[in-house]
Amino acid sequence: MVTRALSFGTVAEAYERFRPGYPAELLELVTAYAGGPIRTALEIGAGTGKATRLFAQAGIAVTATEPDAAMLAELRKYLPATVTTVQAAFEDLPLDSSYELVYSAAALHWTNPEGRWERMAALVRPGGVFASFGVPIQLADPDLKEAVRAARAPYLDDDGVPSPDGTPADRPMQWPGTELQQSEWFTDVRQAVIERRLTISAHDYVGQLSTVSAYVMLEAGDRDEVFRRILQVLPETVELNAEVHAHLAHRHA
Repeated sequence: MVTRALSFGTVAEAYERFRPGYPAELLELVTAYAGGPIRTALEIGAGTGKATRLFAQAGIAVTATEPDAAMLAELRKYLPATVTTVQAAFEDLPLDSSYELVYSAAALHWTNPEGRWERMAALVRPGGVFASFGVPIQLADPDLKEAVRAARAPYLDDDGVPSPDGTPADRPMQWPGTELQQSEWFTDVRQAVIERRLTISAHDYVGQLSTVSAYVMLEAGDRDEVFRRILQVLPETVELNAEVHAHLAHRHA
């Protein structure tokens, strides 16, 4: 898991180019849940700063942490100097500061589950907010989705990240909400989905796949062949289901 978590630096520029950003509705959702202005925030696993810019542009003082130097270098290219950057994994962050908001965008599943919520609680001020969100991008057309699955099947059975706690996909509450509900440190756990569709070129879709850990971990020759096969079954443009899945919780006051 650590290897996969640190695999993204090799594709940092592609990550910045092809991964979609986060919509203004996400900021509105988090702000409304907080119930008042948010002044300070800590981001865990900031990557190239896709979520960082949404919160920084709202005037929040963001400290963006990321273990991978290449991802952090890409983040620094695009973000204002008002964002504080720290190269560190979640497990190595000092616990001498706390924030009104601690959030993680498509990165929480890379953190060590042992002691995760106690450490998180130390970073969130009492009464503050923890938020986790991600964009599990899928082709909107089920026939195209099946064609891509068949194209990659000889090399890759599944390109998703399994639920870290094994929660089945049909359960009403998904991870990490499931763990937050069990945590003594957090309350008022909420799950929300922001609907979104995107239309992009097939080549950009494959570019996005090139940033997904399952593909990054393939041998280079196999990866090239998988992408060639996928492009063969796709039209010039594809519609994506790019809805944002969010989980929110308050730190016990």
